[in-house]
Amino acid sequence: MTSLVKKVDALIEANKAKQLRSYLVLLADDADEAEETLIALGKKNNINHVKLTVFDGIAGPPKYQISKDADLTVLHWKGRVVAKNNAYTKAEFNSDAIKEVIESAKGSILK
Repeated sequence: MTSLVKKVDALIEANKAKQLRSYLVLLADDADEAEETLIALGKKNNINHVKLTVFDGIAGPPKYQISKDADLTVLHWKGRVVAKNNAYTKAEFNSDAIKEVIESAKGSILK
């Protein structure tokens, strides 16, 4: 996940004029512990543009339709609408998946 966050952060930096935004929302039963983890991740990896946040509860907000079988879900928004919902297990989330997410984000920038 850190690799993806770093690449998204760099993509945002390179496309400031496009007003690209990104949020990492960690779903957690212990929001305080999760917040400490995210703060450390952001500092250690110099994350400046991806907003790191915590949602209290592993199910996530109901309207986001987060798969209970997913370890990581990537939502691409266009305006206020979810344009793409990619759900990954730990085994599925690899360098190819990261490339797919980044290419999809680049595609939304160019549209």
